Amino acid sequence: MTADGLITIRSNYGPKETMDRLESEMKGKGLTVFAHVDHAAGATAGGLSLDPTDLLIFGNAKGGTPLMQAVQTIGIDLPLKVLVWQDAPGQTWLSYNDPHWLAKRHGIDGAATAAVNGLAGALAGLVQAAAGTT
Repeated sequence: MTADGLITIRSNYGPKETMDRLESEMKGKGLTVFAHVDHAAGATAGGLSLDPTDLLIFGNAKGGTPLMQAVQTIGIDLPLKVLVWQDAPGQTWLSYNDPHWLAKRHGIDGAATAAVNGLAGALAGLVQAAAGTT
């Protein structure tokens, strides 16, 4: 499912296992996990309820820097993020911003296109591996 630059795929696992798999895949590829934001835990701390919703913020200087060298404003969308969430019926999903959409948003083209293509392929592979769809 894709809408306005957002790619969402179904996971074959529950939210915790999906997030664990995603973190493992990222670390195995040498990516840095900068933050893990558990939105559901934050909601609970505030006296509210929210279905499982976790955000992982990650990156790698070799992947992001060429894009920022092309157009520095893309730094607002970097590092990359993947949201692992569970809907009301209990299905787990992974959502992330399509690197091609981000490149278009910031006017990246030319030589940086190869970096965008590489990033898009790597990100899709990580998410599919975490979801168990590869």
